[in-house]
Amino acid sequence: MAQTVALLDTLKRALRAHGKTYADVAIKLEISVASVKRLFAERSMSLERLDRICAMLNLEVSDLLRQLGEDDRQLAQLTEEQEREIAGDMLLLLVAVSVLNRLTTDDILERFHIDRHQCIRKLAWLDRQGFIELLPKDRIRLRVAANFAWLPDGPIQRFFQQKLSAEYFGARFSGPQERLLVLTGMLSDASRQNFVRRLDRLAAEFEELNREDGGLPVSQRPGYTVVLAVRPWIFGAFAGYIRD
Repeated sequence: MAQTVALLDTLKRALRAHGKTYADVAIKLEISVASVKRLFAERSMSLERLDRICAMLNLEVSDLLRQLGEDDRQLAQLTEEQEREIAGDMLLLLVAVSVLNRLTTDDILERFHIDRHQCIRKLAWLDRQGFIELLPKDRIRLRVAANFAWLPDGPIQRFFQQKLSAEYFGARFSGPQERLLVLTGMLSDASRQNFVRRLDRLAAEFEELNREDGGLPVSQRPGYTVVLAVRPWIFGAFAGYIRD
């Protein structure tokens, strides 16, 4: 399943690179645009349809597999030590998150109070870790894989968790650009696993939109933070009422 997801993500990037849309795919496959979106969202693409889409791009399926292999060589995670150094340096964390959000060096300098020398030093550190490639004229090539993630319960995740309750959830979530859902329910293990897979797909879709919008001017891309979580939990005030 994981390789199928990665292959379809590679196909979507190939479509964008060739200037093709879901509407173009719909015409090629002789189905509706909604059906095309569902194929990608549900990761359910037959080999025959995959081959027809590749033909539209003058590609072979083997070309996608080759690109997938190149993606696999990109950085999927940092080490505990690398994350600890980033979490302990607020400026380095700022630059790392900025480049993950496809900001250029000029974007960073324009948006934040940081001088060019400081910024380049942090970018050079990220370059040494394989996180980015620092190119001539201070251009940045992101070297992380499409499925890059911070370490579970690692230094970066713990850092953000410490800030979440006080800063993130301190808002009322009543604005037009805000949404907070608190859901409780009783699920079987199979339903829980199914729901977690859907959360993973939603997270992948958010990152895909982030990549797609990376070419827009930074002024048109306000920062958003999404928190996705699920765990066995009952409100502490209810605990005393539970029968043993």
